[in-house]
Amino acid sequence: MATTTMNGSDLTALEACPPEVREIFHAARSGAELTFEQGLLLATAEGSALDALVAVADQLRREAAGGVITYVVNRNINFTNVCFVGCRFCGFGRGPGAADAYTLSFEEVVRRACEAWDRGATEVCVQGGLPRDLDGFFYRDLLRAIKYAIPGMHVHAFSPMEIDYGVLKTGMALRDYLQMMKDEGLGSIPGTAAEILDDRVRKELSPNKLPARRWVEIITAAHELGIPTTSTMMYGHVEDPADWVRHILLLRTIQKRTGGFTEFVPLGFIHENTRLYHHGGARPGAKREEHLRVHALARVLLHRAIQNLQVSWVKLGFEMSLACLQAGANDFSGTLMEESISKAAGATFGEYVSPEEFRARIRSIGRVPAERTTTYKIRRIFDDPEQDLQTAAAQLPMVRAEKHVTYSEGAY
Repeated sequence: MATTTMNGSDLTALEACPPEVREIFHAARSGAELTFEQGLLLATAEGSALDALVAVADQLRREAAGGVITYVVNRNINFTNVCFVGCRFCGFGRGPGAADAYTLSFEEVVRRACEAWDRGATEVCVQGGLPRDLDGFFYRDLLRAIKYAIPGMHVHAFSPMEIDYGVLKTGMALRDYLQMMKDEGLGSIPGTAAEILDDRVRKELSPNKLPARRWVEIITAAHELGIPTTSTMMYGHVEDPADWVRHILLLRTIQKRTGGFTEFVPLGFIHENTRLYHHGGARPGAKREEHLRVHALARVLLHRAIQNLQVSWVKLGFEMSLACLQAGANDFSGTLMEESISKAAGATFGEYVSPEEFRARIRSIGRVPAERTTTYKIRRIFDDPEQDLQTAAAQLPMVRAEKHVTYSEGAY
């Protein structure tokens, strides 16, 4: 098949690679589905091989998504930080008696959702901790309250861990529970709680987390019922490159079967305030080359399977996000308005980015910004910078800081 051309420096990096690595890049550019062994060679790329991996990933990004970088106007709502699971990588969860434990009322969740809608958001991402005394139909009733108040709002909510908890609490069959949630207006599910889909690693991260096969079962059932999900992978902790490759190839296998993933989001481990780092021997997150390697690897391995590759600006910061958007990624995530989970773990980046700022940063690397829906339908392409001047009056204001806000795997 025809492929897009590479510039001189990219070709130089490609030519400097070992022959076996060049063959993998040729296969990827020709549309071949790479194997585990090929993926592992790329996952350990250094020097010119890493430069070439980034270049090939960016070429495949252009083929899949063109020159547009998308974003969504959304708000995160983490409705409680009370949680019994005890994930060692999380700085968010609290016991019910903790001084900074909180649970938002339905009225407050709806108020925040309405505020977001009034300020131009098309999505709310709703997740929280797992309290032991949670009512079996809590998730359904919270969803119902949001959709009653704002029928047009897309509700992206409840990770597979929360879905599993809802099934346990209600005693319903998984598919019946998911169908009930869909009927009540659940638009999509965050593919979080994935971490690394290998039970050996998962036991180190969180012994109480649902096993990998259950995550796959829930995600697959959601897709089969017409509920799209995101997919994620957390890296930079106790895993190794082989774990990345197995995880990504498992997602590719699911996508080939169901087609239900809207995007893949690599999530760099934020280590500062976590037990996993202080007591569990995890490394202190990923460095620049590892961020680039993971994003580029994902683009190459998922080519023609999952089209959209998202950066997590909350975890990466803007400079690293822009670098990854030139290493295969094509989506800048969402405005968020508030973000708790990553901040609790020690992330230092802000709670809100305006659409105008997103667009300015996207243009700074020569790409075209576009606002999308949760499911990647384009709402508006901003191909003329003067459009920002015309819409500046509609800029979303910064929301006030919350005294108790702390964790958000749930941005994805």
